[in-house]
Amino acid sequence: MLIEGEEKKIVHILGNDIEKAKPGTLFFNNSFPEYNDEYVGKVLSDFVRQGILHRLSRGIYLKAKETKFGIIYPTTEDIAIAIAERDNAEILPTGSTALNMLGLSEQVTMTPVFLTSGSARKIKCGNRTITFKRGVPKNFALKGKMTRLLVQAMKAIGERNYNEEWERAINVILNKYPEKDTMPDDLKVMPTWIKKNIIKTLSKNTHEPLAKP
Repeated sequence: MLIEGEEKKIVHILGNDIEKAKPGTLFFNNSFPEYNDEYVGKVLSDFVRQGILHRLSRGIYLKAKETKFGIIYPTTEDIAIAIAERDNAEILPTGSTALNMLGLSEQVTMTPVFLTSGSARKIKCGNRTITFKRGVPKNFALKGKMTRLLVQAMKAIGERNYNEEWERAINVILNKYPEKDTMPDDLKVMPTWIKKNIIKTLSKNTHEPLAKP
């Protein structure tokens, strides 16, 4: 148990660290590993009552960025990335989130789903629910950052729905974010139909076969 003087010192240290942090920074109970998580959680809760932090969810706190229009809250992607960094895990956006991040859809879902190499869980942040589903290692075997996202987006589109319009949209992305160094290896671990269509699109651009579909 901490004595009163030690408590005041820790509260002061945590307060200083939070004050120095940029607006929009997220804090967790284990953001200060030199101190007990449970005790840090109590201090952060006190900061919420004092208006220094905002509680987004259990154990997740925000140093808010405030404007004349109100508080700017982080996106679900920002929250998911911060949680993944905290847990030392990899994540992959899926479905409409992947499509939106690539500019293939304007839909912004309030219930995004991410594949994770960490623990499966659901986290409710106000009216938004972030779902982490345990992904198989093959999902994270892709080396290209854009390619990982593109594969998830194409899975969301589905083989039956993939047409010339989608092919043109995918072609724009492949031209905008060429990952020539990693693409040959990534093609080897893609689902067959996705591999076939990406090779088809890339071959049209280069006018030479890249690999056997």
